Parts: sequence; C-alpha cells; structure tokens
Amino acid sequence: MKSVRRFGVVWLLLFMVVAAQAQSVVPLSPGGAAAATPGPLSRQPSGAITIRATRISQPIRIDGRLDDAAYRDIEPMTSFIQQEPHNGEPGSERTEAWVLFDDENIYLACRCWDSHADAIRSKEMRRDSANQRYNDNFGVLLDTFHDKRNGYIFSVTPSGGFTDALVTDERSLNSDWNAVWTSHAARFEGGWIAEMAIPFKTLRYDAADVQTWGINLRRMIRTKNEYVFIVPMSKAWASATAMLHVAAAATLVDLEVPPPAVNLEVKPYALSSTRTDLVSRPTLTNDFYNNAGVDAKWGITKGLTADFTYRTDFAQVEDDEAQVNLTRFALSFPEKREFFLEGAGIFTSFGSVGPAAVSGSGSDAPSLFYSRRIGLAGARAIPIIGGGRLTGKVDKWTIGALDIQADDEPSIGVPQTNFGVLRVRRDVGRRSTVGAIVTNRSVSVSGAGSNQMVGADSSFSLFQNVYISGYAAKTQTTGLTEDDRSYRGNFSYAGDRYGVLVDHLAVEGNFNPEIGFLRREAFRSSFGGARFSPRPKNARRIRQYHFESSIEYVTNTHNVLESRQARANFRTDLQNGDQFGATYTRDLEALVSPFQIAPGIRIPVGSYTFDNARLFYSPAPQRPVSGTFSIDAGTFYSGTKTAASFRGRLELAARFAVEPNLSINWVDLPQGRFTSTLIGNRATYTFTPRMFVAALVQYTSSTTSLLTNVRLRWEYSSGSELFVVYSEGRDTFPLSPIHGNPIETRGLAVKLTKLLRF
Repeated sequence: MKSVRRFGVVWLLLFMVVAAQAQSVVPLSPGGAAAATPGPLSRQPSGAITIRATRISQPIRIDGRLDDAAYRDIEPMTSFIQQEPHNGEPGSERTEAWVLFDDENIYLACRCWDSHADAIRSKEMRRDSANQRYNDNFGVLLDTFHDKRNGYIFSVTPSGGFTDALVTDERSLNSDWNAVWTSHAARFEGGWIAEMAIPFKTLRYDAADVQTWGINLRRMIRTKNEYVFIVPMSKAWASATAMLHVAAAATLVDLEVPPPAVNLEVKPYALSSTRTDLVSRPTLTNDFYNNAGVDAKWGITKGLTADFTYRTDFAQVEDDEAQVNLTRFALSFPEKREFFLEGAGIFTSFGSVGPAAVSGSGSDAPSLFYSRRIGLAGARAIPIIGGGRLTGKVDKWTIGALDIQADDEPSIGVPQTNFGVLRVRRDVGRRSTVGAIVTNRSVSVSGAGSNQMVGADSSFSLFQNVYISGYAAKTQTTGLTEDDRSYRGNFSYAGDRYGVLVDHLAVEGNFNPEIGFLRREAFRSSFGGARFSPRPKNARRIRQYHFESSIEYVTNTHNVLESRQARANFRTDLQNGDQFGATYTRDLEALVSPFQIAPGIRIPVGSYTFDNARLFYSPAPQRPVSGTFSIDAGTFYSGTKTAASFRGRLELAARFAVEPNLSINWVDLPQGRFTSTLIGNRATYTFTPRMFVAALVQYTSSTTSLLTNVRLRWEYSSGSELFVVYSEGRDTFPLSPIHGNPIETRGLAVKLTKLLRF
C-alpha cells in the first residue's frame, strides 16, 4: 500500500530531474533576420507576417495615456484586418499597436480610434469575467515556445477590466489562470487606449537569449460586432475563439529576454471560518475552524514549473450552479478551485477532439481526468494534506505530473487517499500531437484495493480545417477484470460553409477511471452529422445561415439498441449579433431498468419514441438584456413535456449587473404530473477590476432548498487577495408562519493570502 501511495511522488521527482536535464541541452533558437525588417511589421508575398519587438531604455508608465517618449519615437502597427463581418478587408476603425520590451517586461499598447466614441461598450470591469467578451476589447496572444499550439492570452477592456488565460492545443482555453501583470485603460475624445506590462518572470519560454515567439493582436468593436486581427484569420473560425488558432499567429522577432534567475513565488494563507450544518450526520452548530497553509511555485527552467501545496484550502470558491436533470445519467460540474485550474489543459486535453463542426455530439464522452474526484466526495469537501505538480515543455515534449494526498473523513467513510497523474504529449509535424496518460488512486471507491488507468491518444490537424483524433484507454480495478477498455475515433471538417463530423465511442462495462467521470456506462455510440452555412451576398441584416442534421445511435456492449436521436437544427446570425433558430429532435430510449424521474414517479421498462421542437432567440451580447430565451414542446416518454427557459445578463448600471437563470419544465406522464423548476440569479457589483462582490441565489424544486452564496474578492496587491464568503441553505418546504424557513446550512469564512516573489 505504501508503495502505491508513493506512485505520484516518484513520478514527480523523476520527471523534475529528467526534464531539467533535457532543458539544459535545448539548442538556442536563432533570433531570425529581424534586423533587415523595415518598420515594426512586415508582410511577405508568401503570406508570412513578421512583427519586430523594439527595445526601450526607460520603463513605460502604465497609465493609459501613451505620453511616454517611446510612443512618439516608435512607429505603431496599423494594418488590422477584419475577420468579421467583411473577411479580409481593413478594419473600419483605425487601430494603432506597439510591442516593446526592456530588461523586465514586454509591453503591449494600443490606441483604438472610434468614430462613435460615445457608443463604446464597456460596462464589465471584473477581472477574468466571461462577460468581458460582450465589451469592446483589445487582446494579445503570445506563443512563447513558438510551437504553434499553445500560448497565453491577455486582454483589456476600455473600463479597465482585464483577463489572462492559457491556450492548450489550439482548443482549450483556461481563463481561470491568474498571472502577475499590470494593465490600464482610459478613454480619449476619439476612442480609447490600453497598456499592458507583462513581466518576463510571469511567462515560460525556451532558454535562448534572443527569442522567436508567435504573436497575434485582436480588437473587438462591439457596436458593429466587428473583429479585427493583425493577421488574416479564416472566417470559418468562430470569432469569439479565433485567438485559439495559435498556428495563424505572426512571428515575433528581436525579443531579448533576461538571463536566468531565481523564479520562486510563495503564497501563504490564513483562514478563519464558522459553519453550521444540520443536514449532515453528525450535525454541526457554529463549528469554528482556523487554518493556515502555503502554496509555492518554482520556475525550475524557463519551460518547466513546479507547484507545491500544503494544507490546501478552497474556502473562497463559489458554490456550484444548479442544473436540471430529466435523464437517467449523471451530471458533471466545472472545476472552480484555483490549484487544479492552473495547467489543467495539459491533463484534460487527453482524448480531446477537433472543433465542433456539427453541434450535438460528444455529450456522453467520458472525461478521463476529472479533478473534482480529488478533495470532493459528492458535494462534501475532503481536506487535502498537500501535494505537488510539474507542468511545462521540454523541446517538443509537454509534461504534466500531479501528486495529491487527501486526508480521511471518518464521518462519511472516506479513507486517506493518494491521487497520482502523469501526462506526456509530443508535438508531431506542424500542428499534431501524440501522447499518453497514467493515473493512480491508492484507494478504490469500488471496493478493496486501488485503481489505475493508462491511455494513449493522438490528434492530427490536417490542412486548415480537417481534424482526426482518438484515444484508447484501459483501467485496472481490484475485483474488476476484463471488459475494462474504452476507445474513440473522431473525424471533423470544420469549414465556414460546410461542416462534417463522424464520431465513434465505446466504453466497456468494467471501464472504471476513478480520477475521471463517466456520464454513461457500458455503451457504444456512433454519430454522424453535416452542416451547411451559407453567407448571403450583400446582406445588410443577415450574416450567416446554419442548417444542420445529425443522427446518433447508441447500443449496449452487446450491440442492442439503447438510444437513438435524429436532430435537425436551423440558426440565423444577424449582423448586429442577434441569433434565432429552431431545433427538432426525435428520440428513442429503450429502458432495461426503471428510473425515478421525480419523487414518486418512475419511468417503467420499455421502448419509448418521442419528439421535441425548440425555438430560441439570443439577443446580441452588447444589448442591455442578452442571453438566450427558449421554448420547448413535444412528447416525452409516454406523456408530454413543455419547457421555457432564460439564461442571460441584465446590465442595470455601469458597475452592477444581474445574471438570471430560469428553467421550468411541465411534465405530464401516465404515472403523474410534476413541474421541475430551477430559479437562480447572480448579482455582481464591481468596485474596481480587482475588487468585486457577487451574490449567487438559487432554488430547485427537486431539493426545495434556497441556497445563497455571497463572496467578496479583493486583490489588494497583484497576486495577494482577501476573500470574505457567506453561504446559507434554507428549506422552503413546508413554509409556515410559525416555523419560517429553517436553516439547513450556514457558514462564514475569511481568507487572506499574500504573494511573495523572489
């Protein structure tokens, strides 16, 4: 048992040594022939684009004013090109951009002219908020290893909101990664200005003194729903995610980086909290808890980073959002804990497929690494003693190693458990990869003994829009033998006008990845779909139509039909960003065992065919009210179902917005009638880009509980934070003027962190 628990630690130490040795012999990258490049940007007849970084002698003042001498002496780049709405044409508004550097930082700056400056959209200033994509925006992609696959994205809005994110394999975007950097934005009479200073210490790159990176610059003009880039971008790529196409970036040359130095960050924390839980057994009443711990980050080389954590605590994390589930399959929830989010793309990329050329596929695909298996048992938090992680690149190899020791929780029968993950991936050709993963859980949840998984995957990007990918994996669990494999093959063509997707997935009955997530067990799925997306010529209101059709056929492992869905979808994209459309589905479900769909109502064994029609409308994100309205109606098993939902955002003031989430399902079955209701709302008030208070309130009829979570986050200095979190759960049934709404849970936590950089 002890040897098994040391699995992750051994791999972690081994790869730290091997990777550091490999990095030390990486040949220096040539600086390129940048000295002959006229001006900051050069476009070659072959289509290659080179951007020249300019060294400056004095640091830039990051104040959003562009009054430093460098901006007067150095020529800006101005030739931005539209991706939407008129692909390949110059931007409708002038954009000026600079790429500068000194011994400490790389600087990115822009002056964004706008002929309607009073209409600039910028009401979301909260750091890393997904709603920043609804605002005017200036962003930069840095491919620091110049591998045309991975990179960093930094962006700023006119109100000063900023986002930092990691791109993995041109597909995965992790906006929960938080870096230490500085930005500032300001308005002027003719538009707006943004400045960024990104320390070299924040980035990872090869060991050469003179670097060659990939770079892309993007501006979003929300009033026109216009996207412009410094390089031509295919109209086949969704504008909101076009920056993920790292291979399309320009080449950045003449960038000189500082010599190697100690790169160590230490982040201690202190926590005090009180908790009441009258639902758990045993119950807790005003249980006080104090804790302290530390996280550390060490840049072993310019390409490899080691993270360590001791007595990890996630008290600052917001509660999960409720979901409606009218199926017999499990729901997954997104990871929100910072320690597991950083570098997550290296691990979660296993088995990933190309862009969604046709919608509606992949919902049953397993997640072979699902970090919520660590430190959580259902909704119950399990204490984490500590652990470490190694992530980064060595030449053409991407490495990820993770080892976490979780404590026991006797009250719910959870023993102390070690979790180990090793992920390696090698770049092949220009944009393709092959890789492998190994996971180990020292104590299996399926019985005595441990659980392991091993898998291999590949992803081939052929031409511009053709993708072929797949994986094969096997698990080993004490007491479960044979039928323990899973595999997948996927082909997609994701062009602008046409899309084709073919996918086959198999999960055997004893396939059991206990650091993964299976929505559905013991099945084989085959999916085929096609899309036709014409763009009307000279259309003043319509940007693009989308017609889709698909069929999915699911059997058990003995090829007996369990589910089938035929789907037809139509959507219209307007020039102003609005969308509307309709979807029709025809489902077949063959139930081999009954399942409870609502309290007291069970769907019996049998074969059911039912239809559903859906209408939806999505106002453009720059509107005061945005989101998606939908109405569904049709048959459902042996009865009928009608549904209405809205999930969106209402901007009530410059710093205050609410995000309601409403879903109501009226179900009428021979076994009985019921209504499934989900009501939720997140309200956010932003004081500054680094300080906000958010309240999440939600109610679901399935639990009759009203849950409230209020969170104050203040980044009082870069990387150092104060959190104050209050949470409460009340039972709303039965309501009584005598008893009121009885408290089920209540908690208050105050957490302080301090970042120390060496």
